[in-house]
Amino acid sequence: MGGKTVTRADLTEAVYERVGLSRSESSDLVEMVLAEISNTVARGENVKLSSFGSFVVRSKNERIGRNPKTRVEVPIPPRKVMVFKPSNVLKEIVNNNSK
Repeated sequence: MGGKTVTRADLTEAVYERVGLSRSESSDLVEMVLAEISNTVARGENVKLSSFGSFVVRSKNERIGRNPKTRVEVPIPPRKVMVFKPSNVLKEIVNNNSK
């Protein structure tokens, strides 16, 4: 599993090489796309990227957790979490490339 992690710099370089924008324009484009996704999710809206997947915001109710060392029960407050749900196309690509 220990594959390479793709960074913002890697995405910027890919845009630079494939689209032909300057490096600074490529960086700005990557930053704008990531900012738009972040801002949309922060507003509680879902982001769906066709053939890639969806970033979905879910609400979790309050629940009781337990400190594993002391076994003391502690209430965990309600919160929102973001979940990534890959599309069937992406799942198929991942499964075909892992063989």
